[in-house]
Amino acid sequence: MAKSRKSSQSGWIARIAQMLMREPATRDELLDTLRDSKSKQLLDQDTLDTIERVIQVSDLRVQDVMIPRSQMVVVDRGATLDEMLPAIIESAHSRFPVVDGDRDRVVGILLAKDLLRFFDPAQRPQFNLREILRFAVFTPESKRLNVLLAEFRSSRNHMAIVVDEYGGVAGLVTIEDVLEQIVGDIEDEHDIDDDVGMVIERDEGDFIVKALYELEDFDARFGTHFDHTEVDTIGGLVVNRFGYVPKRGEKIEFDGLEIEVLHADSRRLHILRVRPK
Repeated sequence: MAKSRKSSQSGWIARIAQMLMREPATRDELLDTLRDSKSKQLLDQDTLDTIERVIQVSDLRVQDVMIPRSQMVVVDRGATLDEMLPAIIESAHSRFPVVDGDRDRVVGILLAKDLLRFFDPAQRPQFNLREILRFAVFTPESKRLNVLLAEFRSSRNHMAIVVDEYGGVAGLVTIEDVLEQIVGDIEDEHDIDDDVGMVIERDEGDFIVKALYELEDFDARFGTHFDHTEVDTIGGLVVNRFGYVPKRGEKIEFDGLEIEVLHADSRRLHILRVRPK
């Protein structure tokens, strides 16, 4: 049995090698071979999914995954420490574009960790934003994701400011945005463990909700009365109200609720923040 399995693996590897050496080799042929090897249990489903996403990344461009300009959380270069802290704490991000009065004038990147020493009263008077700024990296929205990922790796940079063809700021992209296209959704501090349930109340009137939360249960929890005939989940309802699949950071208000997208990919929503108004 072991000999047979080893022989099958050798045959599969030979087919891959032959295909890659043959000109022209098409992507569809490669994917067909990989899927065939999965059906023969030479690859598991998770491995196949990852390989397929890696192949598809070369078709995606920065504009497909970036956080749009309107949803960027920025810090103004002239702001005091007390003025910038509320936005930094509320967003819970680790990096912030620093602008000079206008979002088209990005002058650097602020790392939240660089502010920690200024919480020491003795250090606070020495705060000077210009002295702790990091260089901002700019990238065109048309750049392919696989190229951007290689640049992130070589430069050890984790964020780039996205510019359009006219040089204006179109948004920003992080290494996490790129990696999620390869490995799938990356959990962060907002994610809900499967064994916790569909809703977490973080503070009074502030809830983290899974997008798959059934509308009937959502209505019972929040006292709403949504129509269940077209969609079954709160995520489906939010997509319906937007008219498209919103990206992380986008917000919408309806029926006495403010809903913010905390996690989403190009196909569906994952995690929402819900605040009754």
